[in-house]
Amino acid sequence: MTLTIAALAVAAMAGGVRSAVVTNPAVGAKADGYTARTMQMNTGEPSVTRAPFGVLPSGDSVHIFTLTNAHGVELRALDYGGIIVSLRTPDRTGTFADIVLGFDDIGGYVKSSPYFGAIVGRYANRIAKGQFTLDGRTYHLPVNNGPNSLHGGIAGFDKVIWHAEPRNNSSGVGLALTFTSRDGAEGYPGTLRARVTYTLTNDNQLAIEYRATTDKATPINLSQHTYFNLAGDGGGDVLGHVITIDADRYTPVDTTLIPTGALAPVAGTPFDFRKGVAIGVGINAAHPQIQAGGGYDHNFVINRAGSGLTHAVRVVDPSSGRTIDVATTEPGVQFFTGNFLDGSFAGKNGHVYQRRNGFCLETQHFPDSPNQPSFPSTILRPRAEYRSRTVYTFGVVR
Repeated sequence: MTLTIAALAVAAMAGGVRSAVVTNPAVGAKADGYTARTMQMNTGEPSVTRAPFGVLPSGDSVHIFTLTNAHGVELRALDYGGIIVSLRTPDRTGTFADIVLGFDDIGGYVKSSPYFGAIVGRYANRIAKGQFTLDGRTYHLPVNNGPNSLHGGIAGFDKVIWHAEPRNNSSGVGLALTFTSRDGAEGYPGTLRARVTYTLTNDNQLAIEYRATTDKATPINLSQHTYFNLAGDGGGDVLGHVITIDADRYTPVDTTLIPTGALAPVAGTPFDFRKGVAIGVGINAAHPQIQAGGGYDHNFVINRAGSGLTHAVRVVDPSSGRTIDVATTEPGVQFFTGNFLDGSFAGKNGHVYQRRNGFCLETQHFPDSPNQPSFPSTILRPRAEYRSRTVYTFGVVR
């Protein structure tokens, strides 16, 4: 086993978009996106396998797909909800561990999952009072989070079976997931045809590409809701993880976690992660926004100077050396610190998930955008295509 650390490279591209190209001298590969310090280990050929994972109460069978790259990094995902069940990456000593929260069987995901690992939509995050007005008509959505609609409603994209097709090409091993949401589903207008592709590359990147079309104007905001713990699943709280968020502003919320419409500066607040801060430093601060979210459950406005893939977040676990870097085409990222985990979830290998045992980085358009005309639009219209791309790079630091 050999360990190679690729240098961090951040370069400015045409149009001022912050981006990077990373070259790993061990394999001569280039990775679009951002960072790396990527651990490379020669373990075998990339592969995708499929196996049964259980049966839903409806009688539908669920399958699990295992994607493995040339260095032994392994992603396991379901065709139910596009759920990422596990993700095994090495620490600084080369020891692999599963770094995402989840369940051992389909029953856990059906019965009580707080969106562990799932694709969320048709609209990720919250829509105020479960309604919006589009082209003069008011639409009503299921209310499933206090007075608001959350993550697409009661039967969102996390609770359906997607058609899954394994992929193996020069970019890496992958899984293409497609689902058609019918006109009126969960109150949303238009028949929406969605496609989400997971690609695990040999640069230890997970690239997620979202696409969709519609036959009627509709809001759309797709994201991925994996809970990470870089110390490993069952590794305790994440308060010692150090996070850097490339955002000068965030969107404050009311007591029901709906944005007020303001874009507030992070400077001088517990939301200033621009230089890298341990998650636990400000998580219990006497700040009204921290109190509203019970910790961090806020959308950050990513610094960008144009469209394209832009670095947004870096997280480092000092104990294991594991890192995540996130780049995205989206304008925002929801940083959530598992504030509602309360010990009632018995997860993989019997791990009981307590408060703040995981964190989420949900790249997205802003919450409640259909009701916030000053926010970037989330309306998709016929003859247009929704496209979004997020790339996670997994690495290590000494």
